[in-house]
Amino acid sequence: MSNLGVFVNRQTLSNAEQLSALLKCRDAAEDMGHSVDFIFPEEIKRLLKTDGLFIRTNTDPMNVAFVASKMASLHNIPVVDDPASIQICADKVNMYYHLIKNNVKIPKTAFLKKKDLTLDHAKVMFDNWGTPLILKEPSTCFSARVEKARDPTDFMKTANRFMKLSDWIVVQQFISSQYDWRIGVLGGELLYACKYIIPPETFKIQAEVNGHLVYCKTESVPVAKIPPSVLEAGLKAARAIGNGLYGVDIKECEDGAYVIEVNDNPSLESGEDGCYPKIYNRIVEFLLEKGAPGIKDANN
Repeated sequence: MSNLGVFVNRQTLSNAEQLSALLKCRDAAEDMGHSVDFIFPEEIKRLLKTDGLFIRTNTDPMNVAFVASKMASLHNIPVVDDPASIQICADKVNMYYHLIKNNVKIPKTAFLKKKDLTLDHAKVMFDNWGTPLILKEPSTCFSARVEKARDPTDFMKTANRFMKLSDWIVVQQFISSQYDWRIGVLGGELLYACKYIIPPETFKIQAEVNGHLVYCKTESVPVAKIPPSVLEAGLKAARAIGNGLYGVDIKECEDGAYVIEVNDNPSLESGEDGCYPKIYNRIVEFLLEKGAPGIKDANN
């Protein structure tokens, strides 16, 4: 019998959907003959007594979850998410660099520094890529600081605001769709697939509209109904980042599937497991029985 550590915080447990997902994870591990300990930030040293660590809180490199990941990795404890994946996915410039390097199909993308932010440059981008354009501040998560610019003036206002937070901004061609595919990948293999149905009030899977948070709906999709181009794009994108657990967001178009981004620490509590009831069994197996690959790589 092995011991699985699940790194959480109080905020995670205060959400009913996330708590239910954590209990599913615990039940799966116990059914497989393992014990489970929930570990809070103030108890971080306890993770050294685990045989595998599953992080279920915000994995930003500036947060304590990254410290937990690094500690596990340094002590050769299999961990999801591993430090390298966290660092890559937390920085959109770094993430897109890995996708481009591995020939993953993404929307037309540019990385701009402050010296590139001129009205003339913005006009050229609109002329070449159409309107609107999507601007992203590289450290964005949960769809925050991802905005549309409909004209060069709007572009400059948003870009200058984002530049107060980063040395770079990401600019992308806009691809319209009523839903995003989310392909969950674990260890380079399909874990689950779903559609995130985008609310009509926004173009994002989560957004603040008139002072209220608006969320997408989740529609789990069985393997047989995943378009081959979407599945191929999801697996290729995840493998370009590493060998851990990822949620790959994809837009399906007439000319193929475009990867919008790769997320570490993907959501598992919103119905993603509808057609995939063994999600947590596979994660437990990955961490405790296979010994999650990629741990040594994360130490280098």
